[in-house]
Amino acid sequence: MSAEDLEKYETEMELKLYREYRDVVGLFKYVIETERRFYLTNDYEMQVHSVQGEVFFEVSMADAWVWDMYRPARFVKQVRVLTFKDVNIEELNKNDLELPGG
Repeated sequence: MSAEDLEKYETEMELKLYREYRDVVGLFKYVIETERRFYLTNDYEMQVHSVQGEVFFEVSMADAWVWDMYRPARFVKQVRVLTFKDVNIEELNKNDLELPGG
């Protein structure tokens, strides 16, 4: 497989992933972004832990969708993320998801 073939494959996978995201985003209430992944979910719990002066975050999600083009199944029943990095949680505004004129 040439570098050009690989680039074309990755571009096609990214486009397929974007289309899937566009189709499912309306089903979810929250966007959760970590340093490694991007999730859509309707239910989450976040806890902040401090151990020996180090702070880390634990985020648990149920029935989530994960943005990962290398994953064969992007819908997951349970997700638990532990991270020392920032966690961004945003509630989706359903009006922002509607297409203009539609």
